Amino acid sequence: MTSDGIHTYANNKPLYDAGLIGIANNQPPEAIVLDEHIVEIVSDSGEGAQRCGQSLAAIAARSGNGIWTVEIIPAEIQPPQRSVAGASGNRVRMAAHKVTNVGDEADLVVAFNEQVLLSRLRAGEIKQGATILIEEMWKADGNPKIVAAYDAVVAEVRAAGYRLYEIPMEAECQKYVPDPRKGKNMFVLGMLCAIYSLDEALSQAQVGLTFAKKDQKIINANLELLAAGRAWADTNLDLKYKIPAPAVEKPQIVTNGNAALALGVVASGMEVCAMYPITPATSASHYLSSIFEKVGCVVHQAEDEIAAATFAIGASYAGKCAVTITSGPGLSLKQEALGLAVMTEIPLVVINVQRGGPSTGLPTKVEQGDLMAAMFGGHGDAPKIVMAVDSIEDCFYSVITARKIAETFNMVVVILSDAALSTAQQPFDRPNFNAAWLAPPVNQSAVPEDARPYDWDERTGIATRFIPGQPNGMHCLTGLAHDRDSHVAYDPKINEEGLLNRSRKLAAFQTTLRLAPVFGGEDGELLLIGWGSTRGAIEEAVTAMRAKGHAVSSLHLKYLQPMASGIDEVMRRFGTVMTIENNWNDPKDDPLITPDNRRYSQLAMLLRSRWLVDVDCWGNARGQPLKPAAIIKAALNKLGKA
Repeated sequence: MTSDGIHTYANNKPLYDAGLIGIANNQPPEAIVLDEHIVEIVSDSGEGAQRCGQSLAAIAARSGNGIWTVEIIPAEIQPPQRSVAGASGNRVRMAAHKVTNVGDEADLVVAFNEQVLLSRLRAGEIKQGATILIEEMWKADGNPKIVAAYDAVVAEVRAAGYRLYEIPMEAECQKYVPDPRKGKNMFVLGMLCAIYSLDEALSQAQVGLTFAKKDQKIINANLELLAAGRAWADTNLDLKYKIPAPAVEKPQIVTNGNAALALGVVASGMEVCAMYPITPATSASHYLSSIFEKVGCVVHQAEDEIAAATFAIGASYAGKCAVTITSGPGLSLKQEALGLAVMTEIPLVVINVQRGGPSTGLPTKVEQGDLMAAMFGGHGDAPKIVMAVDSIEDCFYSVITARKIAETFNMVVVILSDAALSTAQQPFDRPNFNAAWLAPPVNQSAVPEDARPYDWDERTGIATRFIPGQPNGMHCLTGLAHDRDSHVAYDPKINEEGLLNRSRKLAAFQTTLRLAPVFGGEDGELLLIGWGSTRGAIEEAVTAMRAKGHAVSSLHLKYLQPMASGIDEVMRRFGTVMTIENNWNDPKDDPLITPDNRRYSQLAMLLRSRWLVDVDCWGNARGQPLKPAAIIKAALNKLGKA
């Protein structure tokens, strides 16, 4: 016990035994110090569990803790209440250090009914022996089937060794509001703030921010519920934790991946975003809509994905670079238009927030299934630069970089994000605006009379871009094969010349890339290669394995087309190479799968074909972010050390 009366939480083993609610002798428990904890709040849709989780994360972040959140979103917009499929909420990982991923199973869960709890148990998202706080109103429901269902789950949970507390949330909230469904989440927030020893003033300020656009009476009611939840937990629960917060040296912002992408669009100087709503990308354009007009820019909601792409291309043709934001099915619909941008060499940024597929697939769940579509989804040879963001902070800066690349090389640049980053929150250092992020003014000076609209440089493949309105720059823009004067031409040599120079630009860009450093040792038994949002989980897994003496390292790729030089040299320094991806690959132990017919994950296929190295793969397409513990298990299995 420390000098301030705080217990140390050694090896994550609880110091309290499971039992009934109540505090002996009315004495509040001493706080147990934690390095980190993962909390889930789950409810039916519309009960505010997501808002509760977001608020908890914001309070922890403002306290100085590292956080990472993931929304738990049902596939249906309005799923049936009290259903396993209808679980909605938020997972919050809070730590005394920087957090880069969702972590492993939850340590503490608050469930508004037993069916949403059952959903998370069946998904394997709750740690064995975890603490569960459940709404108890269902055991006195007027429907005997509901009572029986509740009693059965409670009995099952207790028998399985979970530490279960039945909480009278409804009854307590009715003391303050007539409809607890519209306030229970703030009562729960108050309980959690008490349990994790979060500052009362910060929690009150966060509630004020959350409901800032509401009437003061609503704000006051929610503050009252917050205080009631805190008081009830302090009086009735033997749960008290403290997660130390490191000193924050620089101003920080806390935001999710989609908002970071939108802020990156503003910071990049792009002035037009054309989009069509699609989950999970829509909130990026919604956030952009709320701020873009203030800086003199436009968000255009088109009638469909094709129109959004062509509108953005038209805006780029007019002189600057535009962006279109979408998800997997939208990317498919945009492909013909992207081919037009490639053929006409009009710069364009495409943001693809990936989700589970194919078809409608898992629209609210994560997957990294669009890599091949981004690279090769169009018809004919249509080279595009493809890059992937690996953190929420990277979402912001990558958009700025993408705009610069697009306008430098007159190319389409695709940014791959995904659902794991789209709604996740993370603090990072507040960006300081740099005028160099912005595009230079549009060149309206006269074009030299002997200049040609596609006068490709034989070294780089880049042609000087003509802007509509430039004197002497008039020409016919065409998506057909064309010569250097933009005249339609079907001559084989002319067609080949155009193909060569569009490909040269990709090669010219590739020469500017530098390979990221290897995480861990420069050589060893196993190299894990990843891309996109898996970085944090992979590197956490590598750190844990190296601490136990395993010679495991990782390499994370930001640019997937083209790839930086030197990857093959790194791979050959390791005994075994395996990609870690959140997309499909055939399991080796399936009775029908053989080395001749096994389908590899997407990056693994690219690496195997390009460098003829025996790259294995591991991942899944379950719709969930990859967890460090699962990666460790897969890596040790590969090494034969599980």
